[in-house]
Amino acid sequence: MLRSPFFYFIFLVFLFSCKERPTLTANEKIIKKEAGNFRDKGIETYQQTNFDSSFYYFNKSKTLYEKTTDSANIVYVLSQMANIQQINGDYYGSRETLTEALPYVKKRDIYTATINNFFGIADKELSNYDDAIYYYNEALKDCDDVICKQSILNNISAVNIKQQKYNEAIKILEAITKTSGEKYENNKLRMIDNLGYAYFKKGLNEKGLLLMQNSANLRKTFIDDYGSIENNLHLSEYYSESKPQKSKQFALNAYQTATKMHSVDERLEALSLLMINNSLSNNTVYIKTFIHLNDSILKVRNNFKNKFAKIKYDSKKEKDENEKLRLEKAENLLLLQEAKYQKIFFLIGIIALFVILIYSRKYYQNRNRIGKIKTAYDTETRIAKNIHDELANDVFYAITFTQTQSLTKEEVKETLLQKLNHIYTRVRGISRENNTIETGANYSIHLKEMVSTYNSDSTNIIINSIEKVNWDIIDDIKKIAIHRVLQELMVNMKKHSEASLVVLKFESTANTITINYTDNGKGCEKNQIIKNGLQNMENRILAIKGTITFDSEPEKGFRVKISMPK
Repeated sequence: MLRSPFFYFIFLVFLFSCKERPTLTANEKIIKKEAGNFRDKGIETYQQTNFDSSFYYFNKSKTLYEKTTDSANIVYVLSQMANIQQINGDYYGSRETLTEALPYVKKRDIYTATINNFFGIADKELSNYDDAIYYYNEALKDCDDVICKQSILNNISAVNIKQQKYNEAIKILEAITKTSGEKYENNKLRMIDNLGYAYFKKGLNEKGLLLMQNSANLRKTFIDDYGSIENNLHLSEYYSESKPQKSKQFALNAYQTATKMHSVDERLEALSLLMINNSLSNNTVYIKTFIHLNDSILKVRNNFKNKFAKIKYDSKKEKDENEKLRLEKAENLLLLQEAKYQKIFFLIGIIALFVILIYSRKYYQNRNRIGKIKTAYDTETRIAKNIHDELANDVFYAITFTQTQSLTKEEVKETLLQKLNHIYTRVRGISRENNTIETGANYSIHLKEMVSTYNSDSTNIIINSIEKVNWDIIDDIKKIAIHRVLQELMVNMKKHSEASLVVLKFESTANTITINYTDNGKGCEKNQIIKNGLQNMENRILAIKGTITFDSEPEKGFRVKISMPK
């Protein structure tokens, strides 16, 4: 389901304008005026879709508002910063910004509704559907405005449809479409379209089509309506099998409007419908456009993430430097008055030292946090690269195969199913490589299960003596290293070995663990062994002070011996 980011923006501006302003001192009024100017610039550049500048101005405004302890304004600008991050696909960064706002929320009100709603949107886009529903329900508790409630309920129904809980989505949408009035007509059209889509997904095609068409007809009075993108995508999906030519036109309509409104995700969705449209003799141009656009959006979003992180980092650095200068000036003043106020200076010196220690602690905590953010970013980049390198060509080849072969033939269908199963296996492999690793009492069971997943009709894997190792006394870091190395060995075997038999043997002495791996695959030259994943294995084992040796010859299988201290 689509959402208009500008709806939430305007809604927040309206709510914020209704808040009472506390009485301020003269100095606070000066600071607040400057903060307000930055906030207004943030709003202006946001409306111009200049998001990096808008984020910068909102961040400057937040820093100044912190000096006046203006909680309402701080929550407002942080919410806008989180909204900008979500628009540009930085959902992890958005969650972090929203978390910054929580200490400034004085009571449960419309601000907590807004924050929880944004949390829900972030989790929905990250496919954490249960968490998204939780946050939406929390937002609903603090929502006393009709538009707010309808918007959040519509978001909940969108997640229900993602989870294929069509009855729950229909129940919500039927209720809010009956109660919404003409005042919120554009919102109501989106809900009517979503209700029709839910009926269609449930199998009530005629009932669903009537609502989707009704929404589309009423939207003709709007120019470049954001909600029409979703409407056209739903109708394109509806006609994809029965009337492919009609489906193509709706997909093109959605693509054109999404292009005008710079909505990249919806352009990708429209292209995916065009890629599989049976009325087109040659879908290659749409496939190429999809791949190019998908690659471009990854680069753009990563660039925005880096910009947002740098803006925050620079702001924190500037704030710390100003604080340091302030302390230095205070120290110089105290030195000039040392003779007269020696006792007072001694006391203030202790206080200043205490402040510096607190500052140093926060500085190192912040540096560690930035390191964690970078690690998460590197992991996301690696996963994205794996998906691009390992799956893009296979998907493209499968699509091309469906275009050039007759799917009415059983052997062609079987071949296509094999290709799709291969792609599915690759996706599971990437997911498995990045899952958390169980290092507790059931470690050996999970390790054995992981290795056993690589069993197949053509490959038999035998695991010997894994129970003889006392895993309870092994460090978690070593357990993780063993798990990852064996996982990489299995992946390497599947990709290159063509082995029909694999044997893993575990040995344990008083001080060491030894793991012997042997397969009867095609092997390779010794000078070609240390490459790619094998190099990663060696690095992992060396990091835990172990040793790993590889032995292989063409057509004589592949052997690995791993030894490490307990």
